[in-house]
Amino acid sequence: MTESENQRVLFVVTNHGQLGDTGKETGYFLREVAYPHKALTEAGYQVDFVSPKGGATPMDPISKDLDDEVNKAFVENEALMTTLQDTLTPETIDPSNYVAIFYAGGHGTMWDLPDCEALARIAVAIYEEGGAIGAVCHGPAGLVNMKLSDGSYLVAGKRVASFTDEEEQAVGLENVMPFLLASELKKRGAIHTKADNFKPHVEVDGRLVTGQNPPSAKGVGEALVQVLKDL
Repeated sequence: MTESENQRVLFVVTNHGQLGDTGKETGYFLREVAYPHKALTEAGYQVDFVSPKGGATPMDPISKDLDDEVNKAFVENEALMTTLQDTLTPETIDPSNYVAIFYAGGHGTMWDLPDCEALARIAVAIYEEGGAIGAVCHGPAGLVNMKLSDGSYLVAGKRVASFTDEEEQAVGLENVMPFLLASELKKRGAIHTKADNFKPHVEVDGRLVTGQNPPSAKGVGEALVQVLKDL
């Protein structure tokens, strides 16, 4: 697959905006949307946004670093910001229109992506038709309960990166999260790989591309582009 023009990638973002019972806001992490979006669109792919409920997706306020030029350009793109307030619903998605699905991170994903069966069905359909799956940081929460058509977990036996238990402890949210993501992926049979806390780390296992944390977002986008070029 060498021609990316008019090919589409589906970005999954969270609808969940409350950080447990802390009273703080959460949502998607800006860098984890902006950098992969830049990599894919510059490579010629069209990006659509979907969320479990459709409609507005909240941005985690802690992630709004506008000193970062990529973040700044993304936020200042009014069309993109409008689109993120009106994301598609899973029910409107035809998986055959997409060559890949990408799960953006942010702590909000931990609440509404693991049990979103409609999104999981879309992802599995894309993957089993030869497409790719990407995810970064907490985005792999969407992979935790995902099963292939043979009943096996998607991540079983695959090398997967995600926000680590140690990183969750470092940000003081290990007791706020509904579960610890890395531990849960390992329970599903994933071979979880990691770098030191908050260091970039990207894992590519066939058509599955995952990254550990916000600093990994650029590399995940670039790796996903390469995987798609190689299909």
